[in-house]
Amino acid sequence: MENMFCFQCEQTAGGKGCAAAQGVCGKKQDTALLQDKLTGALIGLARTANNNVPDAAATRAIIEGLFATVTNVSFDSTAIRRQIDEVHAEKAKLPGCACCSSGCGNDYDMKELWNDNEDIRSLKSLILFGMRGMAAYAFHALMLGYTDDKVNSFFYKGLLAVGSNLDMNDLLPLVMETGKANLKCMELLDRANTETYGTPVPTTVPLTIEKGPFIVISGHDLHDLYLLLEQTKGKGVNIYTHGEMLPTHAYPKLKAYPQLKGNFGTAWQNQQKEFADIPAPVLFTTNCLMPVKDSYRDRIFTTEVVAYPDMVHIGDDKDFAPVINKALELGGYPEDKIMTGINGGTQVTTGFSHGTVLSVADKVVNAVKSGAIKHFFLVGGCDGAKPGRNYYTEFVKKSPKDSIILTLGCGKYRFNDIDLGTIGGLPRIMDMGQCNDAYSAIRVALAMAEAFQCGVNELPLTIVLSWYEQKAVAVLLTLLSLGIKNIYLGPTLPAFVSPNVLNYLVENFQITPTSDPETDLKKILNQ
Repeated sequence: MENMFCFQCEQTAGGKGCAAAQGVCGKKQDTALLQDKLTGALIGLARTANNNVPDAAATRAIIEGLFATVTNVSFDSTAIRRQIDEVHAEKAKLPGCACCSSGCGNDYDMKELWNDNEDIRSLKSLILFGMRGMAAYAFHALMLGYTDDKVNSFFYKGLLAVGSNLDMNDLLPLVMETGKANLKCMELLDRANTETYGTPVPTTVPLTIEKGPFIVISGHDLHDLYLLLEQTKGKGVNIYTHGEMLPTHAYPKLKAYPQLKGNFGTAWQNQQKEFADIPAPVLFTTNCLMPVKDSYRDRIFTTEVVAYPDMVHIGDDKDFAPVINKALELGGYPEDKIMTGINGGTQVTTGFSHGTVLSVADKVVNAVKSGAIKHFFLVGGCDGAKPGRNYYTEFVKKSPKDSIILTLGCGKYRFNDIDLGTIGGLPRIMDMGQCNDAYSAIRVALAMAEAFQCGVNELPLTIVLSWYEQKAVAVLLTLLSLGIKNIYLGPTLPAFVSPNVLNYLVENFQITPTSDPETDLKKILNQ
């Protein structure tokens, strides 16, 4: 068998790339190679479409295919083969390339990309990985009936670019265009979520698990949570969120369900320990699934594009009866189980979306003008298992008392149970939501810049990002496409960014690798 190659996530082997029989994420070599074949098939579909956007079925196949190749989504070779067949079936419906008969609609061989000039490979990887992250957001919006022609069109354009012979001068603008397309996609998802479930409101979420049957739901998909809540009404089964599902507690139409009780555990990389012997099933709706341990193998359920060999998969009918029955069978804890966050806290707060923050914009502006608030830090992104991520905990703990911490993504579990107090009635830590809620942070930053009649880069605002997978790549590209500079990025730099591309980003956007909290804070606050 040919060797796999993958360097799309932060934990990649040796900081260079996974090329053994199994990736660091736990994905087997045959599965990783099939993901490459799926990507190649998607490029073939885009080539055959010939700069047109085909029907909704073809576009959904592209969105699902890109989403399935995000780290920690699908570990199931059978499921990926099925997706490849679906992509080929959609391509077969198209009339074929209108310009010639050279076979330009053939599937792309990803080895061409991995063996390309390192700078070309780097730029194409930024486009491809950014689109994979964007596809996750587009998928969530699609599940709520929301779609955008310009976002869909870019998927085809971007895939064509990855399979093309474009040079750096052509690819650099497309990297920025990927960020712009993701901004539109995050805006679409924000509208889908808020119009369907209401504008998030600040909500305190307990970490204690009440006695009795319960289900843990992980991932990002609000629609899946809604369907589970509907199907558990009157069943005596409580629901607890996990990972990036935490912010769903803030949506009025979801928090109205009395069985939505609290949050279980911390970030995704701790699941193998936290799920051991759990007396309840866990439903994975999106990425963040890790290789399943024997201690809880019989309790894992997947849905949508998430897949793992030999796990029960909930299909398109969305009948969660197997999950509910498993919860009733296991019975939950016999007594309330008091659990804590990483820092010992027993509750966390979420719901500080742009709708909430902008509703008190006058209070924020006045606090800045009076000197009560001197700096804002957006400390957000993905959490992960590699050493160095305690940086974000220490950064927040050492941040000045006259500063506000905005956060989003699962990186917040490093510090979201710490009580930093308030400034002028505002909590010092404000959780803005999931990783896609970077849109909220952008809306707030642009509104503040308007209020102070300055550019975003002139605000007392510093962005400190932790990255792990491709959705973080998409968010970073969005920030860069808006011209936002001086971003601190860690805990390590992406392996797929070549030295020349990194130099370009440093020279044009002043991206700074994180060092240690005290040094970085001193540098930021003395600028």
